[in-house]
Amino acid sequence: MGPHPAVAAIRLAVRRVLHDVLNELNEIPRPATGRPGTLRPGTLHTGQRATAGPLATAERPLVLVACSGGADSMALASALAFEAPKLSVRAGGITVDHGLQTGSGLRAAEVAARLTALRLDPVEAIAVSVGRDGGPEAAARDARYAALDEAADRLGAAAVLLGHTRDDQAETVLLGLARGSGIRSLSGMAAVSPSGRYRRPFLQLDRQTARKACLVQQLPVWDDPMNADPAYTRSRLRHEGLPALEKALGKGVVEALARTAQLSRDDADALDAWAADVDASVRDDAGLLDCAKLYALPPAVRRRVLRRALVATGSPAGSLFARHIEEVERLITGWRGQGAINLPGRVEARRQGGRLVIRQG
Repeated sequence: MGPHPAVAAIRLAVRRVLHDVLNELNEIPRPATGRPGTLRPGTLHTGQRATAGPLATAERPLVLVACSGGADSMALASALAFEAPKLSVRAGGITVDHGLQTGSGLRAAEVAARLTALRLDPVEAIAVSVGRDGGPEAAARDARYAALDEAADRLGAAAVLLGHTRDDQAETVLLGLARGSGIRSLSGMAAVSPSGRYRRPFLQLDRQTARKACLVQQLPVWDDPMNADPAYTRSRLRHEGLPALEKALGKGVVEALARTAQLSRDDADALDAWAADVDASVRDDAGLLDCAKLYALPPAVRRRVLRRALVATGSPAGSLFARHIEEVERLITGWRGQGAINLPGRVEARRQGGRLVIRQG
């Protein structure tokens, strides 16, 4: 008799991601001498098979799971612990203590102990200091990812697995829609981050599948009270907004929103590629953006070219919103002699002699 369907589903999702990681590592080219190139610690040399027999510990790639102790990430940790040894992958775990609740240090230690009990190694509990920029949720997220990046670099991890589910994806799409930030926000979370470091195996699985997998495996889980706190936007959306939508529109809203995310991501990726291709063609010999050439572009492509230029000059991508891009775009499409526009990161954009001049400081 096989495992419970929920357990089988989470294991299959993790197995697929581990195969992807191994296949990508195996595609690292050899130098011209034919000898293996220099790889990050824990990666495979080209030519090693992902399904080969046991490898020396130093040769086996390390995959980490980011675990809060909640059902989603505990289910992910259990699936990684089960699947990794079969593929000659080392599996480790990281839990981040945000220090936002009384007893958070003890809670992090308990989660680390649970990960160790699953035979993950290495396991670390990392305490972070959460700032205030962007609000409490954004600040906590920034601190968490900074800690995960540091740990992955220090330990030489090939990938870090995150436990976001299809329900999380639906919430992200609705939050992007509420912000009016365009198609990129509607594309939600990527299954694989641009760097390839972060992987989300559960984006096609619902939250209940992960919780059921923990239940049948008798895995203890911790329900973060912040996830039920109406002071947080995502919490209100989860407990009030989505149930109201399902009541009004019927079941299937979460699945539809997740499909919307994938379709939007495909469109956004295509438009981003188009903008990258035309970037050089809309600049003069000095590298300045030509306003007439920008005006001739489709609006969706023009806005992406502008955003690329602003970020490249020093405007932080996370602080650059649609309204900022619209203000800069009016220098192209609604020119009436207006002055310079001040943007995040002390970046300034102004129209001068038919060119868009972007400077920092």
